[in-house]
Amino acid sequence: MNTAIGKNVQRKDAWDKVTGKAKYTDDFPTTGFLAARLLTSTYAHARILNIDISAALELKGVKTVLTGEDCSELFGPLVQDHPALARDIVRYAGEPVALVVAMDKATAERAVKLIKVNYEPLPFVLTSSEAIADGAPLVHKQVNGYKKVLTDIYPEVDSNVASRYRMRKGDVTKAFERCDKIVERDFFLPPSGHLAMEVRTARAEITSNGNVIITTSSQSPYVVRQQIADAFLIPSGKIQVRVPFVGGGFGGKAPVMLEILAYLASRSVGGKAVRLTIPREHDMATAPCRMGLEAKIKIGVDKEGIIQAAELTYLLDCGAYADISPYMAKAIAVDCTGPYNIKNLSCDAVCVYTNHTYVTSFRGFSHESYTFCIERVLDMLAEKCSIDPLAFRIRNAIRPGNLTPSQVKCTANLIGNLTECLQNVKKLAEWDGGKAVPIKRNTVQAKGIACFWKTENPPTDAISGALITFNSDGSVNLHTGVVEMGSNGQTHLAQILAEKLKIDADQVHVVESVDTRTAPKHWKTVASLTEYMAGHAVMRAADDLLDQLRSNGSQALHCSVEDIEVAYGRVFSRKNPEQFIEIKDINEGYKASDGESIGEPVFGRGGFMLKGLSMLDPQTGQGRTGPEWTLGAQVVEVEADLKTYTYRITKATTVIDIGKVINPESMRAMIAGGMAMGISLSSREVYKYDKEGIPMLPNLRTYKLMHIGQEPDYRVGFVETPNEQSPYGVRSFAEHGVIGMPAALGNALSTAFGKQLVTLPLTPEIIWRTPSEEQI
Repeated sequence: MNTAIGKNVQRKDAWDKVTGKAKYTDDFPTTGFLAARLLTSTYAHARILNIDISAALELKGVKTVLTGEDCSELFGPLVQDHPALARDIVRYAGEPVALVVAMDKATAERAVKLIKVNYEPLPFVLTSSEAIADGAPLVHKQVNGYKKVLTDIYPEVDSNVASRYRMRKGDVTKAFERCDKIVERDFFLPPSGHLAMEVRTARAEITSNGNVIITTSSQSPYVVRQQIADAFLIPSGKIQVRVPFVGGGFGGKAPVMLEILAYLASRSVGGKAVRLTIPREHDMATAPCRMGLEAKIKIGVDKEGIIQAAELTYLLDCGAYADISPYMAKAIAVDCTGPYNIKNLSCDAVCVYTNHTYVTSFRGFSHESYTFCIERVLDMLAEKCSIDPLAFRIRNAIRPGNLTPSQVKCTANLIGNLTECLQNVKKLAEWDGGKAVPIKRNTVQAKGIACFWKTENPPTDAISGALITFNSDGSVNLHTGVVEMGSNGQTHLAQILAEKLKIDADQVHVVESVDTRTAPKHWKTVASLTEYMAGHAVMRAADDLLDQLRSNGSQALHCSVEDIEVAYGRVFSRKNPEQFIEIKDINEGYKASDGESIGEPVFGRGGFMLKGLSMLDPQTGQGRTGPEWTLGAQVVEVEADLKTYTYRITKATTVIDIGKVINPESMRAMIAGGMAMGISLSSREVYKYDKEGIPMLPNLRTYKLMHIGQEPDYRVGFVETPNEQSPYGVRSFAEHGVIGMPAALGNALSTAFGKQLVTLPLTPEIIWRTPSEEQI
C-alpha cells in the first residue's frame, strides 16, 4: 500500500506563501547594506572611448564607481566570453557599463545619471541570418580565443558562430528522391522574456576573515560558488551562497550574473554588505532573455504518409554572449525531429552571436521553439496527404526499436508511449478531425494538435546529494540542494522519502532554503531533473537510514538484521511483528532495560551521479545526453473571427506520459502552468528592437502577458509508462507543459484562417499580414 506516492500531498511551502510569511531574497532587512546600481549601454554595438565617473564620485554618499577596467576576468558556464562590466566594447543595448555603490538607493541612482560615456558606434547584426551572412560584422573578433569551460563547444573562426551541432542518419538525398510529397518552410521566432514575478537580485558581503557570503535568487547556488571561486581564485570553502525562496525562475535565474557584480561591489568597499537590485526595466533589457530562432524545415513523406526524410537547419540567436546557448542548440539537435521515427536525417543546429540581449535557458530549453517549426510542417504534410493530423502523428510516432536522432535505441522504458498519449488526447480534447467548423457569422471553431518530447542535456557527471536527520518524535528532516521556485520539487522529494520509509508525508520536514555551506550539492535546479537526480539521492539516503535502523533494531530485539523491518513508525521483527520499538525511541540508539546503550545515532546520507551519458560525435551527432525522454500530445481549441482576425482560446489539453504520478494535483497544476506560459508567449510576447538595436518594450506596460480571465479551460491527462531507472518510475515533467502549446495554437489558427503561420507571436496583425495559400 502506498503511503505517499500517488497522493495529493499539500505543498510544504503552502502556508508560508499564502500567508505572506515566505521570505524571498529582497524581503530580508537591508539595514547596514550599501546600495548598488548599474549604468547600461545605450548602443547595440559600440566602442567605449571614455567613461567619466568624476561627477558621480563627488556626489555625497557615493562610495565607489566600478567600470570594466576594475575587473579583467571573463565569465561563462560553457565558454568564458562575458565580462562582468563591458570593457572597450559594448555588444548589446542594456549591457552593464558601470556599477555605483552608495549609501542608499536614491544616491546610487543619482550617481548613475552623472556618469558620462563616450561611444563610437559600430556595425551591428540583429538576426541570426544576418549574422552568418558573408561579410557580417563580428560580434566577437576571435570567437575561438576564449577559454572553454567544457570541451564540446565548437566556435567557428572568423564568424559569429558560437557552436554548431550536427545530426546525420541514413541517406537524406536518396530518401527525398523516393518521397511522394515534400513540404519546405522557413520560420522566424523572435526572442522574449522570462518575466518571473520576482526580479533578479543579489547581496554580497566579505567578512573580516575573508569569507564571501552571497544571498541570491538563483536556481544554481553551487554554480555561483564555483564561478566566483574559479574567477577570483578564492577557495570554494570560503564562499557561502544562500538561496531562500525564489519567486519564479523558468531558467532565467540559472545564469550567474548579479552575484558576480555584487561580489565586485562588496570587494570595492572593503567587504561591506552590498545589495544589488535591478528594476523591471533593467531585468528585461539587461538580464538574459529567451532565445530567438530561425529555421528551415524540409520533410518528405511517401504515398502512405510515412515520413522518409528530414533536412533541418536551426539558427539559434544567442545574443551578445554564449552563456548556456550552445547547449540549447545541442538540445535542439538531439531532439530535432520531434517524437517521430525518421530514418533519414540531416540537421544542423547553430548557435549564433548577434547584438541582442544575450539569452539563457527558458522553460523547455529551446524545445518550445523548434517544436513549433516541426509541428507546423507536419500539419502541412497531413493536409497535403489528406490525413487527419492526429492520425498522421500516430502513423509516424516513435516506438520501441526505433532510433532517436542521436541514434539511441528506443525502449518503452526510455521514451514512454506516444501512441497512447495521442489516443487519450483525442478523447480528452474531443478531437473532431481538426477541420474549421462555422459556429456563427464570420466565426469558426478549430483545433490544433502538436506532440512534444524532451530529453535533458546536463553534464555527463552531474551530481546530487541528500541528508536525512531525525527529530525526537520520529519525524525526519530532509536536506537537499534543490531550490524551491514554485515547481514543488521539494514536496515531491518528501513524498519519495515518505514512501521509502513507509511513513506519512506530514512526517517529513523539508529544509526549504539552500545554503551551500550545509546542504548537499545539487548540480542545478533546472532541466526538470529534481525528481530524477535528487530523487535518487533521497532514495539512497533513505536506504542508508534504514540500514542503520535495522542495525540498531537487530541489537535491541536480539535477532538478525535480515529479520528486521522498518515501517509505519516502527522497527520490528518480521517473524514476530508484535515485538517492536517505536522509531522515535531508537533513532538515537537504544537504552536497554538494564541501562546498556545499544546501537548508534542514525542519520542518512545519499549521493547520485548521472551515468551512461556521453558527448555527441561532432560529425554524426551520435551519443546520449540525457537519462530519459518525456513525451506527450497537446491540443488547443480556438474561436476565430474571420473578419477582424481576432481569436479566443477556449480549451487547451495535454496528455503526458509522466511515468508515475507522484502527486496528481501538483503535477496537473505544473503542467497547466506550463500550458499557460506557452499560450502567453506564442499569442502575444515578443522583445522588439528598433532599427538601431535598442529594446522598444522593456516594461510591463507595453510587454503583454496573458492575464487572469484570458485563460482557457485546461485539461490534463496522464499516461504512466514507468522509467524503471527513476525513483518510482517518475519521468521529468516540470517544463513539458509549455513545449507544444505554441505549435498547437499555430496549427489551430492556421486551420481557422486558412493561412500557413510561420512566425510568433500569433497576433491578429501577424495573421492579417500572412498571405492565404491555395496550395501548400
